[in-house]
Amino acid sequence: MGDPKFSRKKYETPHHPWQKDRIERENELLKKYGLKNKKEVWKAESRLRKLRRQARVLLASTGEETKKEEEELIRKLQRLGILKEDANLDNILELDIQDILDRRLQSAVFRRGLAKTPKEARQLIVHRHIKLGDRIVTSPSMLVSKNDEDLIEKKEA
Repeated sequence: MGDPKFSRKKYETPHHPWQKDRIERENELLKKYGLKNKKEVWKAESRLRKLRRQARVLLASTGEETKKEEEELIRKLQRLGILKEDANLDNILELDIQDILDRRLQSAVFRRGLAKTPKEARQLIVHRHIKLGDRIVTSPSMLVSKNDEDLIEKKEA
């Protein structure tokens, strides 16, 4: 009774397949962040779209429950390191896809200097050479919180 019948896509593809400026922008993101394919860009865009939609709905509504949901959303994004400490809902609307991609484990490993390139960071993660605390992590797309960022290290051989 509790199992879903079908799994759903976590992303939405572009409406038009051949837009030169969109393709160039996506290719730049692929190179900068060492992503495997465009689907990873679309997943990040979908995640950002959902956050912004939620912020717009909360801005439009009023009430006690709304205030509570606002605080929870802002606190969640601050914990992930996407928002600054003094942020509000308007700051969520100003977020960019690069803010989401910067919080991926792959980007954090590269930024900490454990890998020379983003693609090498991805390979280290997939080949089980990266630990997050005492856990071996194999998902390069995992969003890393500010607290967990200090726990990233290479596994001893």
